[in-house]
Amino acid sequence: MLLNVATLLALLVLLYALRKDIYNTIDNLGRVYAAALLLLIPIEIWNYDAQTRLYRELFRLVGNKLSYRFLYETSLELNFINNVFPSIGLTGISYFGVRMRSSEITAGKAAVVQLLKLVMVYVSFEILLLFGVLCMALFGDVNGLIILVASSITTLMVVGTVVFVSIAGSEKRINAAYDFVAKLISIVIRTVRPGHTGKVRLQAGRGIVEELHKNYRLIQDNYKQLKWALLWAGLANLSEVLAIYVVFVAFGHWVNIGAVILAYAVANFAGTISVLPGGVGIYEALMTGVLAVAGVPIGLTLPVTIMYRVLNSIIQLPPGYYFYHRTLHASPSGVSDGRS
Repeated sequence: MLLNVATLLALLVLLYALRKDIYNTIDNLGRVYAAALLLLIPIEIWNYDAQTRLYRELFRLVGNKLSYRFLYETSLELNFINNVFPSIGLTGISYFGVRMRSSEITAGKAAVVQLLKLVMVYVSFEILLLFGVLCMALFGDVNGLIILVASSITTLMVVGTVVFVSIAGSEKRINAAYDFVAKLISIVIRTVRPGHTGKVRLQAGRGIVEELHKNYRLIQDNYKQLKWALLWAGLANLSEVLAIYVVFVAFGHWVNIGAVILAYAVANFAGTISVLPGGVGIYEALMTGVLAVAGVPIGLTLPVTIMYRVLNSIIQLPPGYYFYHRTLHASPSGVSDGRS
């Protein structure tokens, strides 16, 4: 509740600070090409199609075949949860494990699939980011700050991927990491709730961690088959960038797509680690700032960013809420089985 209150206050402050630009955005709505905005619907359908196929491919590698419809609906549910609940995406990972129980998928297997999905998304985005910098070099001005931002994001993604592979690939290291996180949680609990022992039952999650390691090694032994997973992850990223670009087109501007790719990378990276739901406030500020640095007028970037976020939420959140609500209120026997 505290985080949601903080989110609301941050959003109100942002709206007040940008009130003049928002008024200008409303005034310019009459000049927006509505037909171009309709392209957002098929693009978002494509995005979830790519995410669904990515999940199916990863589950196939660990020996499970799940139905397309089940995973598509689950993807919509996860998007709703990650955009509504303030948890740095951890709520989505937990919910994914619970959701997979209806298909007799263990928590460890669900966890490794979800984590590998994130790795595939980040690795594929490194390729897209390189393409974006190249576009800016060919069709725009690339200053030192742009190079610094792009290289910093790439470095963080590479380091994060290497750390994950190093930890998940070793039983000793993954257990050590689990012990470290458990102790860290205990410290946080004792800090937030004085007088509480903060004791975490280490053995309760030990089996899940060991299974996660086992399933990761199974995929590692078949790493050559990850090419399809990487392809679907790349298409998911590409569709998101195109969704933003369509809004620019609707405003009558064909901006450098490299700038859009870079701004999307910065905003999403910050949104991923933000505790605020959907990275609200942070996402908009960073997207606008990076686009401005890349040479796109702020009078254009702000209305485009706000419209993209609003329309994207209108398209995605209602069906996500519907499937989440249906799952939440279904009886154990009524939860859809994803096996095919």
